[in-house]
Amino acid sequence: MSWLNGSRRGSVRNRDESQTQELARLRKREHALEAKLDNLRSLLRMTASLNATLNYDRVLELVLNLGAAVLKDTKGDDSGLVSALLLFDDDMLQVVSARGLTRADQRVRLAAKEGVIAAALSAGKPQGTRNPSGDPELRRLAGMHACGSVVCLPLAVGLETYGLELFAHPNPGYFNGERQELLAAVASLAIGALQNARLYSDLEKEKEHITEIHEEARKKLARDLHDGPTQSISAIAMRVNFARRLMERQPRSAADELFQIEELARRTTKEIRQMLFTLRPLALEAGGLNAALKELAQKTRENMGQIVEVEAQEGAAEELDLGKQGVLFFIAEEAVNNARKHAEADVITIRLKRDGDILLMEIEDNGNGFDVAAVNASYHERGSLGMINLRERAELVNGQLRIDSNPGQGTRISLVVPLSPAAAERLHRPSFAA
Repeated sequence: MSWLNGSRRGSVRNRDESQTQELARLRKREHALEAKLDNLRSLLRMTASLNATLNYDRVLELVLNLGAAVLKDTKGDDSGLVSALLLFDDDMLQVVSARGLTRADQRVRLAAKEGVIAAALSAGKPQGTRNPSGDPELRRLAGMHACGSVVCLPLAVGLETYGLELFAHPNPGYFNGERQELLAAVASLAIGALQNARLYSDLEKEKEHITEIHEEARKKLARDLHDGPTQSISAIAMRVNFARRLMERQPRSAADELFQIEELARRTTKEIRQMLFTLRPLALEAGGLNAALKELAQKTRENMGQIVEVEAQEGAAEELDLGKQGVLFFIAEEAVNNARKHAEADVITIRLKRDGDILLMEIEDNGNGFDVAAVNASYHERGSLGMINLRERAELVNGQLRIDSNPGQGTRISLVVPLSPAAAERLHRPSFAA
């Protein structure tokens, strides 16, 4: 009987020990799950922050932080981890954010023409190497020399490639299938965030450009009013006062003076009408760019005595919306106005023609001409920013503007505007020649 009781007590003890061990195992698992949930919550917060922010610099930081966070969650030894975000700038990859690279590394520019970087960009999917110090491009980064493995993740959507993410570790086998899949998911998130941030940044810059253009337009209007009608009206006021005095002493001379005042008033009226036309050309709204250019030529001849000829191909600009046609009109008007004031030209010619999916507008005069390089170099000392405004307006229609001139040889301003996405792509290639 005592043997039976002892056996029962031993069985109870074994059961209690087993239950204690099971409880400890469950608690350990619970702690592990809680830690995993904390990590997931942290990742979700970082992902939400990445998707929500439109600050470009902040996005660059968050992309690498998120990559490091997902690797940390895999329970591997993440000490020695090196990471970098490289984006294209003038066809060269440049480090824009990094962890573990030297300052000298962050100034390195890579051509992305060979090695694992070129392979990743060409394949459009992650590529790795266990010999980064032997890679023709990665070996230029001192931070890679102590690493035994690297994975490169391209950041591309459609036909547009932004750059790539790079992660490196001293352990040659660190980037297993699971870690590469996690980093690929981070790269997908990064693409969307970079797109949004870049679009927002571009929009802000565009707003600033438009504001600057409008401000310069207001300044130009103020200058034109000051140099034209304001001076004329002041002269009229003085001459009327002079005529009033003449009427008392020399009535015949007063009549001649009144005739001159009348002529000055008529000329001032024409100047104001010309300014009102250029501020809002109704012909543009009613008949499009061709009609507006022809009316510009007519009114410039009537109001300013300047001969302007228009050679416009019928329907050349009809595919452009009215806003873009307006931009082209204001470029032509600014160029004509500059030539009229400064070139002393006999004739100013505006040409408009279409060549396939490219629209070409030229404004040419046979006047004095000028040294383009010298004028560009001295713009910071000048009050007018006319040539800069022409180029910025050209950018609004995704076009390219060129100014050719030499002293004594007249001036030609050429504007090339794409009428299709394919034309825009060709136009902005370095090899394109207008």
